[in-house]
Amino acid sequence: MDGHLDGDVVHVGQDARQRFHDSRGYGYPLGGNDVALSRVEAAHLLYRGDLDSVDGMGFREFVRDATDASFMPRFLVYADLRERGFYLSPARGDWLKRLDPGDEDFVVYPRGSGPGAGEALYRVNVIGERESTPATALGDGVLAVVDEESEITYLDTDRPDIAGNADVELPEGVDTDLLADRATCWNPPERLYHEGFYGTPLSGRDADFDALQLSLVEAAYLATRGALDADPETVCERGREVEGERFDRRLQAYAELRERNVVPKTGFKFGADFRTYAEFETVDDFGHSELLVRVLPEGHTFVPRDLSLDVRLANGVRKEMVFAIVGEDGIEWLRVGRLTP
Repeated sequence: MDGHLDGDVVHVGQDARQRFHDSRGYGYPLGGNDVALSRVEAAHLLYRGDLDSVDGMGFREFVRDATDASFMPRFLVYADLRERGFYLSPARGDWLKRLDPGDEDFVVYPRGSGPGAGEALYRVNVIGERESTPATALGDGVLAVVDEESEITYLDTDRPDIAGNADVELPEGVDTDLLADRATCWNPPERLYHEGFYGTPLSGRDADFDALQLSLVEAAYLATRGALDADPETVCERGREVEGERFDRRLQAYAELRERNVVPKTGFKFGADFRTYAEFETVDDFGHSELLVRVLPEGHTFVPRDLSLDVRLANGVRKEMVFAIVGEDGIEWLRVGRLTP
C-alpha cells in the first residue's frame, strides 16, 4: 500500500480507512476508503511496515526528507505513546471529532477508545530539550520533552487551587526593629509564632523567647496589615534594596498564600522561594510541607532542563513543584510534575 504526499498530509487509498482509521485510529477519513494521514502518522506506518512507501520513499527517505526540525521529536513521542497502547490524533481542528483543538500537538484518548469518543485523556505538546517554552503555554496539558538521546520525559502541568486552614488573628503594633536584611519584633504574642508560624524565635524554636526574627517578606506582610509598629513602605524599600525587583514579586506571592490560609516558609534549602504548609495547627503539631514554590515574573520562559531539575528535586523531597507567575493582573499558579502515561 502506497501513499501520496499532498502538502502536509499523506493520502492513502485502497482499503486504508478500514485498515488504518476504523480499526487502529490513524488519520482522517476523506470519503470512500481513502484517508489522510499526518506526516507523523505516515512515518509511523512506514516504520512498522504497514505502509510500503510515500511517493516511492521508505521510512528512511521519508524521515530524511522532513525539513521541520520538530518532526523527529514529534515522531518519537507519537511512536512511544502508540507503543504504550494509546490511540492519539494530531490536534488538527478539522480532524478532531467532538473535541475542541487547542495549541497542543496531539490529543491522546483513554485506553480502549479513539477518535470520535469525544474524550481526551491527555493533550500533549512536544519540544526538544534545547527549546524553551513560555509559562503561558503550560497549565492545561502534558509537555513531552525529547532529550538529545531521544529519551522522553513527560511533565504534567495544571493550574492548582491552593488553599489551607491556617487562619490566625494578627496582633496590632508589635514592637519591631528593622535591621539590615531582616527584622526583630519584641515581646510578640505567642500566637504569632505558635499558631501563625511567623518568624523564628531568637533563642531557638524550643526555648522560651521574647523576640522573633522575621524575614523582610514576613515583616513587610505583617507591617502592611498593622501587626507591627514598623512603617510598611520603609520595610518594603529595605526589601528592594536587598533583593531588587524580585522582592515585590515574592511579597505578592507570600501575601496571596497567606490570604489562602497557607503557611509559606523559606524554601532556600530546596532552591525555591517558599515551602508551604496547607494543614497547620501549631508549631508543636504540623506535618510535612506539601509544595515548593518558585516565584517568577510575567512573561517567563522555561528551559526544559530547569523544569526537569525543579520537578526532580521536589519529587525527591516528597513535594510538588509550583510556580507563581506574578503579573500586573495578579498571580497565575502553575503546577508541574512527572507523568508516566
